[in-house]
Amino acid sequence: MNFLEEKILRDGVIKEGNILKVDSFLNHQIDVDTIRQMAYEFKRRFRGVEVNKVLTIEASGIAIATLMGHLYDVPVVFAKKSETANSTDDKYVSQAFSFTHKRHNNVFVSRPYLSATDKVLIIDDFLADGEAAHALIDLVHQAGGEVVGIGIAIEKGQQKGGRELRAEGYRLESIAIIESMDWQAQTIRFREQPPHPLVNTTLQMA
Repeated sequence: MNFLEEKILRDGVIKEGNILKVDSFLNHQIDVDTIRQMAYEFKRRFRGVEVNKVLTIEASGIAIATLMGHLYDVPVVFAKKSETANSTDDKYVSQAFSFTHKRHNNVFVSRPYLSATDKVLIIDDFLADGEAAHALIDLVHQAGGEVVGIGIAIEKGQQKGGRELRAEGYRLESIAIIESMDWQAQTIRFREQPPHPLVNTTLQMA
């Protein structure tokens, strides 16, 4: 069992409807040490992959993506879900259905921040049906860039997202893959993954 699986069992809460709440350490309150370990684990798993941009979607993937940007020393871009007064019309737009919020979101990235020369590593906190990941892939492809990998903190293995992305040929690395959850018993079964060597979790900030 890896560090994230242990953290989920210790601090996660299962809600009815196949919902896993990890807001005590990942997507509301952030446990910086856990995020740091995720960043190093993704960097290790994608060792040898050329990356010149990290892409995520607001808001919960931003913390992980930011540390990934630091480790790769590359820009981090996050796709926005809502228009603001200073939003530009010159943007790439896609659409994703949110499993958690049960609604469709238009997501966009301003055109100057994605280009045909980009080798993009996509990072996100959750993968369920793959809607957000496919929207981010679409944004990269609209810009003519290349998706070199997808890093997910928690994958719901009983849903279709991971299966579809792997079948489409994307390199997908998920730190924790959930096979099943029981909200009444508050139990989780994880997919067995190959053992991974320990990584240095001390992040030296510039």
